[in-house]
Parts: sequence; C-alpha cells; structure tokens
Amino acid sequence: MTRRQNALVLYQEHAERALAAGASAKGLEQAFATALQISPSMWSQIKSSRPIGDKLARQIERLCRKPAGWLDEMRAPSSLSAAEQRFLDLALQAWRATNAEGRRALRAQLVALAGGSATSA
Repeated sequence: MTRRQNALVLYQEHAERALAAGASAKGLEQAFATALQISPSMWSQIKSSRPIGDKLARQIERLCRKPAGWLDEMRAPSSLSAAEQRFLDLALQAWRATNAEGRRALRAQLVALAGGSATSA
C-alpha cells in the first residue's frame, strides 16, 4: 500500500511537470510507464492492485532519482495542487447549490468516474 501510494505521488509529479511543459494530458500514463521501463499495462496493474516487489521498487526509485527505500517510507499526504483545490472548490459549490436529489446524482457521477470504489457518506 505504501509503495503504491508513493508511486502515485511520483506519477502526479511527472504529470504536473509534463503538463507545465505543454504536454498533452493524453499519453501521460504511457510516458510515465516508459520512464519507469515498464509496460503501460503493468503501470495500470500497479495503480489498482499489483504489489510492487523489491526489485521493481528499487528500479522505480533509481529512474525517478529517489534514494533507495523512498517508496517504502510513509508520508503525510501532500498538499493539494492549485488545480486540485479549484476542483474541490467547484465540487463544494455544486454540492451546496443543489438539493438532496442533485447531491445524490453528483455523488453517483463521481463514484462512477472513480470506478465505483467510493464509500458512502
């Protein structure tokens, strides 16, 4: 779990750098997988449930210029990016602007987009 979360942090950093450099959002995951010297399919599996073994963890750390063991360290959640904060502000505005039926519909859309893994609130 810790390795996966940290790998996702590395992906987020990669994506933010690429987007800031003018890259298209399409293909970011494939480019990240290429940078890690793994297949896009393996990256997809890692994101969802595939464990990251020791050999792969060290490979990821080396290719992302992190010290050995970096993926194994628990980290406090990073602060939100400006884009994430804008999204949360907009979501809260939408939530507050609607009634119970609208809130259920909004939540259902978000759950569907997240792959149906959200817990009920």
